[in-house]
This record gives sequence, structure tokens and C-alpha cells, in this order.
Amino acid sequence: MSDVSVLGEGPVEEVSLSLHQGTLAALRKRTGERGMSAYIEELIQRDVERERLRELIEWAEAEHGPVDPASVEAKRAILRGEVDDPSVDAA
Repeated sequence: MSDVSVLGEGPVEEVSLSLHQGTLAALRKRTGERGMSAYIEELIQRDVERERLRELIEWAEAEHGPVDPASVEAKRAILRGEVDDPSVDAA
């Protein structure tokens, strides 16, 4: 196995995996026969990215303490467009 650590990089390598019949049927219905590899590739990439983000958050909280929930909610309100002036930061 090569030492490629960047998601989506490097040559494609064929693998075998086992899935429950119901899972496989749902996958085929969603992707068709030819789209399964790309779909699974995207799911794995997204999951690894989320795991890395979780690790980064855990490191940052260990280093700087937990994030203030009010600050997080203020940022979410900006992202949702619920704040008229994003320069007015409540946190």
C-alpha cells in the first residue's frame, strides 16, 4: 500500500468489501451499478474529514479551553443570515 495521505489523491486501487444485503440494495438504488465506487469514495472522504475536524477541535479545546456556547450560536446566526450586520459580533 502506498503512503498517500491526501484524500482523493493517488492511483485508484481495487478493494473488496462486505455489505449487508439491505445496505447494498439501498446503495444500488441510490447510485446504480456504475456509481457505487464514487459514492463510497465521497462518503469515506467526508467521514475522514469530519474525524480530522473533531481531532482539531479536541486539540484546540485542550489547548485553549472549551468554546463558549453563546459565541458558537452567534456565529451560527451569522451563517444562517439571521443577523442584519455581520460586523456586529455578539461574541
